[in-house]
Amino acid sequence: MKKILFLAVWIAVGMTAIGMQVHANEQLCGEHSAIEIQSPGSHISAIFDIPEGKPVLRLSYNGQEAIQVVDLGLTLSGADFSQNMTIAEVSEQQHISEQYAVRHGKRSLCKNEANARIITLANKENKQIGIELRAYNDGFCFRYILHNDDGQLLSFTEEHTAYHIAPNANRWLQKFVTSYEGDFPLQQGAARQGSWNYPLLAEPAAGTFVLITEANINRNYCATHVSNEADKDCYRIAYPFQWEGNNQGSALPVSNATTWVSPWRVLIVGGLNDIVESTLVEDVSDATTMTDTEWVRSGSAAWIYWAYNHGTKDYQICRQYVDLAAEMGWEYVLFDWEWDAMTGGGNLEDAVRYALSKGIKPLIWYNSGGPHNTVTATPRDRFLTHENRVKELAWLKSLGFVGVKIDFFESDKQQIMQYYLDILDDCAEARMMVNFHGCTLPRGWSRTYPHLMSMEAVYGAEQYNNAARMTDIGSRLNCLLPYTRNVVGPMDYTPVAFTNSQHPHVTTYAHELALSVAFESGIQHWADRPEGFLSLPIEARQHMMTVPTKWDDIRFIDGYPGTHFVVARRSGSVWYVAGLNGDKTSRNITVPLSFLSSGKYRMTCLADGDEATRFSITHRKVSSADRLDITCLPQGGFTLIFKPNK
Repeated sequence: MKKILFLAVWIAVGMTAIGMQVHANEQLCGEHSAIEIQSPGSHISAIFDIPEGKPVLRLSYNGQEAIQVVDLGLTLSGADFSQNMTIAEVSEQQHISEQYAVRHGKRSLCKNEANARIITLANKENKQIGIELRAYNDGFCFRYILHNDDGQLLSFTEEHTAYHIAPNANRWLQKFVTSYEGDFPLQQGAARQGSWNYPLLAEPAAGTFVLITEANINRNYCATHVSNEADKDCYRIAYPFQWEGNNQGSALPVSNATTWVSPWRVLIVGGLNDIVESTLVEDVSDATTMTDTEWVRSGSAAWIYWAYNHGTKDYQICRQYVDLAAEMGWEYVLFDWEWDAMTGGGNLEDAVRYALSKGIKPLIWYNSGGPHNTVTATPRDRFLTHENRVKELAWLKSLGFVGVKIDFFESDKQQIMQYYLDILDDCAEARMMVNFHGCTLPRGWSRTYPHLMSMEAVYGAEQYNNAARMTDIGSRLNCLLPYTRNVVGPMDYTPVAFTNSQHPHVTTYAHELALSVAFESGIQHWADRPEGFLSLPIEARQHMMTVPTKWDDIRFIDGYPGTHFVVARRSGSVWYVAGLNGDKTSRNITVPLSFLSSGKYRMTCLADGDEATRFSITHRKVSSADRLDITCLPQGGFTLIFKPNK
């Protein structure tokens, strides 16, 4: 408790009184201005400098260059903090150490531990800006701080943060799109130029990886992306395009906050285990102020849309999915779009009553509405204003709903960031869980708002409805998302299907089943139609009935972006392992069981059978000294369950 209190006090001081807790650094008075900060374990080192008055960072991992240079700086109307800068003061290095519990995620207990300091810079007009630096064992973060005593409007015109990546680095980037629904193809050799979504994954040296993103966006700034239009190896932070959100609102952020802080610029650094296992995006985000979160319950949901695009219009189909949830022991059913046009012998109220009679809690879809989107699907606008939200949430609570899925935001502008947070505030007051779709990337909000269960921002299983492309890229993409999109927060991919949607999947049954462990989401929406699940072998059905959606621990086992992925997750004393083969050829995978505790375990293995639509199911006793050799079919996979032998 004392450590947490100290952390809060130190951050508050750093944010509200830049330079108040500083000491003189004799080196700064001479010709040397370089300032080094290292992670607690000394693996990560960052050197801050201002060559020719321009602030920069250089980042290394185990003595090896991770990022060539990170340019720093901001330009506001009337103030330039990107050039002609001098170091005014440097704070004493502080050690941050806190543990915090979460309601859902990669780990039930997370640790926020770093070495930190604030550097205060002055421009040629002697106006000051603070840069807070934090070195973690799995990455490096920084943010800007402005002390605005007179409360004048801060009008931002450009952020100069830019990441220079080695020209020969492998990199995986998603072409910019407001929904964050796209591929992360490998760029090897000649880098392509354009605008790119977060996260950006690069391999500057063999076995050393850097994932770049941002965290802890508040109402005082927009979300950003990166562009390398000017220089193919320099990814510069860019504000939203003016055309986003149907051209509504300004692309340039403004604030009149007395103390303004930017979102954290986050670089997760290390081996692939550091990338996959990291909770750094949540670690640097604001702790929740919610005192009662017992009503926030992760779980599994039956989901109609994948198999029946218009299924929620049909009361009888809704009943089938309620029955599926009851049969599988799942907690939830989602009534998706067109629920307000339900026919077939019942309406929404009838469907809700039926779900509740079966012990299933209902979730419901909404269009975010408003002038920022042009999607005509109804109901629109019921979440657009505080008054509308309060009224709608009260009505939903009276019916028995416990969560909302809100869709089509289509913009990263500041006003849309404020809209997300307004929704989360009102839903917290109403004790209603939230799932955002057609949305921005997770940026640590699940720590601040534990009832934010998941976000889409992924080219997920629903894409089998839209185009044949998912049939071709599905297995490779499934082996990219755990290293990119799902690193930064919960991901509503809507996994696991054995029958076909409008376009077929060619991943094996064992690959599909493994997605339930490979992908993390506070509420896991299972994609297939009832017969697709209920016709499976009992062991596969049993797994789907009992697999957790919140986890106590995670261990990366093996893999490489786009080719294969093996991960272990623990819930209580039970370990689950998911293995995915992204290639269109078979693959042999070795799984060392050193993550297990001492003693014997009963293992169930659900691997590929002799063809894509069959499982090979085996049971045996194992220990942490064992190693398993598993052969995956092309685009295949496996799931392992380890229970302590009693």
